[in-house]
Amino acid sequence: MDIGLHLADLTFPAGAPGLADDLTRIVMTAEDVGFARISVMDHVWQIGTIGPPEHDMLEAYTTLGFLAARTSQVQLLAWVTAATYREPGMLAKLVSTVDVLSGGRAWLGIGAGWNAEEARGLGLPFPPTAERFERLEEALQICLQMWGPDDGPYEGQHYRLERTLNAPQSLRRPHPPILIGGGGERKTLRMVAQYAQACNLFANADLEHKLDVLREHCEALGRPYDEIEKTVMFPLDPGEKGENVDAILEQLHRFAELGIGEVHGRVARVWELEPLKLLGREVVPIAAQL
Repeated sequence: MDIGLHLADLTFPAGAPGLADDLTRIVMTAEDVGFARISVMDHVWQIGTIGPPEHDMLEAYTTLGFLAARTSQVQLLAWVTAATYREPGMLAKLVSTVDVLSGGRAWLGIGAGWNAEEARGLGLPFPPTAERFERLEEALQICLQMWGPDDGPYEGQHYRLERTLNAPQSLRRPHPPILIGGGGERKTLRMVAQYAQACNLFANADLEHKLDVLREHCEALGRPYDEIEKTVMFPLDPGEKGENVDAILEQLHRFAELGIGEVHGRVARVWELEPLKLLGREVVPIAAQL
């Protein structure tokens, strides 16, 4: 099992003037202690479960490019991109750029999006739910076409591209891995089975049920269930002196029994670095054996 770091709260004590240095220290430490992936949120305002909208939030793909220059091994992705915030052709180009400049370490993390408040606030596209899911599926198809050998046109219901040329191509072949976030049983998990290399689910009581639904979609589409990596978003707070480590490890064992391949989460007081180092000593090596 891999452990990933989710950078969701960027309001650090040093403020915006220290943010570049703080992020550099954080990601370099996370890589050094064995974290497998680092993600940033694709939001333009802070979300309510973490803080007020006025808290610091950086644009995702600019940030991933910055992180790519300061790391050499960790995988990098937005967790997860709102499909309607960027035209799909440009999204494929953004992920390809991060992949090339990072030496082949980029993923596409994507979902239908949900934050209507920030979208209305900055004038970003945010159609009704059904249309967002239609656009999500077309975005997946466009990205896969742009990462493949066919640079011909794409004609969808919502998007029309005259030529899906993508040069330079991504270094990761056949394409950067795709992670689809969300547990919608009818649409989201069906798209995971059809298009993705990984899913992301929450550590709720219905986790096992969601995995069963994904398995059913895989069977219906003829896709091997084991081809898809199962990831879970789970907070990683080791405690100031490691008092929460045993509880984290107990939960990781439960996840492993369900076939979860990566646990991804926010680390409390991440700017202090010691929580990352503690997780690197006490959690990452054990998780790697699960």
